[in-house]
Amino acid sequence: MQFQLGRQRRHKSWKHSLLCTLTLVLSWGTAMPATFAAETVTIRLGPFQQSVAIADLEKFAKTGNLPDNLQIFSAILTPQIRELLTKRLEINPAVADKFVAELKQNPAGKQFISSLSAIIPGSSAESLQATLNLALRQVNGLSALGFLRAYPQQNVTVDASQAVSVALELNPNYWQSQLFGAVLSRQETAKNSTLLPTKFNPATPGKQTVQQQTLTLQDRQRNRSIPVDVYWSHGNAQNPMVVISHGFGANRQFLRYLAHHLASYGITVAAIEHPGSNVTAISRASNQANLKRLLPATEFIDRPKDISFALNELAKLDKQPGQLQGKLNTNQVTVIGHSLGGYTALALLGAEVDLQQLRQFCNNSLGIGQSAGDWLQCAATSLPEQKLQLKDERVKSAIALNPMIGDLFDQKALSRVKKPVLILTGTEDPITPALKHQITPFSQLGGEKYLLSAVGGTHLSISDPTYQSSDTTTIVKERQGEQTKALRQLLQGVSLAFIKQQTPEAKTYQPFLTSAYAQSFSTSNLPLSLISELPANLKPWVKGERG
Repeated sequence: MQFQLGRQRRHKSWKHSLLCTLTLVLSWGTAMPATFAAETVTIRLGPFQQSVAIADLEKFAKTGNLPDNLQIFSAILTPQIRELLTKRLEINPAVADKFVAELKQNPAGKQFISSLSAIIPGSSAESLQATLNLALRQVNGLSALGFLRAYPQQNVTVDASQAVSVALELNPNYWQSQLFGAVLSRQETAKNSTLLPTKFNPATPGKQTVQQQTLTLQDRQRNRSIPVDVYWSHGNAQNPMVVISHGFGANRQFLRYLAHHLASYGITVAAIEHPGSNVTAISRASNQANLKRLLPATEFIDRPKDISFALNELAKLDKQPGQLQGKLNTNQVTVIGHSLGGYTALALLGAEVDLQQLRQFCNNSLGIGQSAGDWLQCAATSLPEQKLQLKDERVKSAIALNPMIGDLFDQKALSRVKKPVLILTGTEDPITPALKHQITPFSQLGGEKYLLSAVGGTHLSISDPTYQSSDTTTIVKERQGEQTKALRQLLQGVSLAFIKQQTPEAKTYQPFLTSAYAQSFSTSNLPLSLISELPANLKPWVKGERG
C-alpha cells in the first residue's frame, strides 16, 4: 500500500490548532483516576490563552455533554474529538518500565520526548519520562487525559503551535512497533550457533537466463483487464509457481528484482496488476481525501479473484505450444503480496475475513490517531457479506510483506491457517504499524511460520530500486534504495529458501530460514532478524493487542 500525500499547510486557524492540541496524543483514550497533580490545562496559541479543567474534559469525554464553561469550545469539541479522547494505548503494565526504557534509547523515541518538551513549555525530559511511566501503569491504558493527570504540576500548559507540527506523528501503534523492534533486535543478536553453508548463498543470482513476457488476461465476467508479467527460465518445471500481488496504489513492477531473482533459480513468477487498486485507479479516484472511500469495497473480493482467474488462464497456457508450455505449475503456488497484497495472499491461503468484527472496529474505534492502513481496511465495511471466504486450494504458502491485516482477520481466522507463512515487518512503518498489522497476527497463525523483521525498515523499504511511485511529495519518510540493499538481498535469499521448502531440495535450503542467516545481513543501521516463534519475554507485548 502506498500513500502519496501532499504537504500539509502550516498556517491554520487558531481553532484548528486548538483542536489539534486537545487531541495531542491522538488515540490515547480513557482517563486515569483523578488522583494525580494536574487539574487544569492551559492552551496557548500566540497571545491567546485559555484554561480548561481536565475534569470538564473528562465529563465531555464520558457523556458527550459540554459543561457551561466549555461552551466557548463547542465548535471544536465535536463528537469526533470526544472519540479521540476516549481512545487509549494499551500497554501491559508489566512491561511499562521496558517501554519507557526503550523510548529513552530509541532515536525516534528521543525525538518524540523532545517534541513533547516543546509542546509542554517548562517540562524536562525527566519529568515527561516519569509522567509516561506513571501513566502507563494504569490498568485502563494510557490516555491523553490520563497523561495530563499524571503530570506533576497542578496546571499543564500546552503550546498549540508546537502541537500542530507533531500531531501527525503521534500514532501509538507506530511507537509500540518501533520499541518492540528495538527489544527484538537485542534479543536476537548472535544467540545461535547455526552453521551456514559456505559454498552456496540463495541471495546471490541464480545461473539460469531469465526471460520475461507481458500478458493481458481478460476476465469478461467481471469486466477486468489484468496485466501479468511472467518471468521464467529453463529450470526445473516442477518448482512451485509464484504469483506476486502489489500493494495499494502500486503496480506489477514493485517487486521486479525479486521476480527476476526467483526466476534465475528456475521458478516461474507471474506478477499481477490489480486494475481496481493500482496506481492508475487511485490517481483517477474521486475520493482521494477519504481513505475509507478511496478503495472500492469490491477490491477486497476482486483482488483474490484476480489471482484465481489468472491461475485458471495460465493453467490453459501451460498446455498450449509456446515458450511457456510446461513452465506454469499452477497447482502448487506461493503468493507473495505487499501491503494490501499481503491481505490478498492470506485470504487466498484460507484466512477468512470477518466483516462484522471489522465494522465494529470501524464504527467504534476508528479515529484520527489510527494508521492509514486502519482507515483503508474500513473500505470493506460497505460489502453486504458477513464473512469473506476466498481460499484457493492451489495456493500452498504465502509471503506477506508489510501486510495490511489490522482487523480484517481475527485470531480464530489466523489460527486456522495451517499452511506455511512468512511475514516481513518494518518497525518504522507508519502505514501498517508492525505490532498491530504483522507481529501480533504472526503470533496467532496456526501453522509453520516465520517473522522477518527490519528494525528501522519502512513500508516501501523492499520496493525495487528502479520503481517510480509518483512525483508527488510524500509526508511519510521512507528508507529505500541503497539504505535498504541488505534487506532486499536477505529477502531474496529467504524467499527462495521458503519456496524451496515445497520441493525435494527443502533440506538444502533450511539453514537459510534461520536467525543466523538474517544476522549475516544485519547492520547497525538496519538490524535484521528472522524467528519462527516470539521469545517468551516478548509475548506480553502482543497480549490483548487483538481479539
